[in-house]
Amino acid sequence: MNKLSRETIRIIEQLAEKAGEKAKIDPALYERYNVKRGLRNADGTGVLVGLTEVGEVMSYIVDDVERVPIEGRLFYQGIEISDIVNGFFENKRFGFEETAYLLLFGELPTVEEQAQFEKLLDELRPLPQGFTEDMILKAPSPDIMNKLARSVLALYSYDGDADSIHLPNVMRQCIELIARFPVMTAYAYMARRHYVEKESLFLHSPQPGYNTAQNILHMIRPDGQFTELEARILDLALVLHAEHGGGNNSSFVTHCVSSSGSDTYSVIAAAIGSLKGPQHGGASNKAFAMMQELKESVKNWRNEPEICDYLTKILNKEAYDRSGLIYGIGHAVYTVSDPRTKLLRDYARMLAYEAGREEEYELYTLTERLAPEVFTSVKKIDKIVCANVDFYAGFIYSMLQIPPELFTPIFACARVAGWSAHRIEELVSGGRIMRPAYKCVQKRRKYTQVENRGR
Repeated sequence: MNKLSRETIRIIEQLAEKAGEKAKIDPALYERYNVKRGLRNADGTGVLVGLTEVGEVMSYIVDDVERVPIEGRLFYQGIEISDIVNGFFENKRFGFEETAYLLLFGELPTVEEQAQFEKLLDELRPLPQGFTEDMILKAPSPDIMNKLARSVLALYSYDGDADSIHLPNVMRQCIELIARFPVMTAYAYMARRHYVEKESLFLHSPQPGYNTAQNILHMIRPDGQFTELEARILDLALVLHAEHGGGNNSSFVTHCVSSSGSDTYSVIAAAIGSLKGPQHGGASNKAFAMMQELKESVKNWRNEPEICDYLTKILNKEAYDRSGLIYGIGHAVYTVSDPRTKLLRDYARMLAYEAGREEEYELYTLTERLAPEVFTSVKKIDKIVCANVDFYAGFIYSMLQIPPELFTPIFACARVAGWSAHRIEELVSGGRIMRPAYKCVQKRRKYTQVENRGR
């Protein structure tokens, strides 16, 4: 990248300051015009903008006219997530492919349908000829999500029918993307290691017969080896990240861009851009990094006042990234509990004891318990907060020897199944381009010449 001169940088900074001042809108105007900031109602619920059958998130019940917080519940196509997880764990099956099928087609597959779907994913995993060299290795990125989005957009050029929104064509594209996300992610990571970190380059081809979790571990590890427990825990994480209702930011983006009639690659690339954000899929990186700093800052991992003091500093913008956020604690929908967290916590304990990191696990559970108390004390509000799925996700990935730069891309490898289901649903049932209103509060004025304006 060309370096900018000091004068150019100074001018850009001045322009940014000018634009920033101009972009400020009086907060009182939002209340005056009853604007739902963040598409949230005053009581914290989301503004209803659409209908879906793909996923449902529950965090409260309505008792007469009052909302009563309850233990969080999550449903995929009407089936509770805990039942899905218990179903494949009890029968010692991997669950992500079964879950992807459920999200896409609205029902659990038969044995024959499952085998057919897995075979289809196997056949579609290899990238187009020359794609790895030309689109990934020749243009590496320090950020894997950025590279993943660019790779998805590049696939458009390799598709002879890229723009068609005919349902069979969109289905083909979606299944190809579900199959190829792990491969593109792994190869983008390898390119980063080689060109950015100057490590040796190795590329493992996806293995026929391996499922998504197994292939991810196989492709990102130098020796391609993994244990059964490691694969099952990663598979669980993929299942829990596969879907979260139509209102989460990236799924809403999927609906919104699909409603314009745009192609599948543009839609999914837009969803990736949404998921990349630290307040969405990027939160697992932030939560993990925050906990790493907490580990270094707190001398005694069992000293509750010491942990509370550090969490207080975070909320007061005196520790970690000075954002005032305790990453992994609190959720836009869940209050009492996040059902995904409860499931991940149980298996995090299993991994921690196998990896000899039980003390670290206990620090996580203690922080999970203390954080809501500190939040209430510092903020002086009675809002109920709980640990979300991102709180334990990074810890689990670290025990699976997955580096932080892959946390969010692996989230994407799971969520592309949900995005695909939402895209198909929007194309079939949406029918209208999404076009919400923005109230212009700029005062009208006349055009006037500015002195000394150049031609």
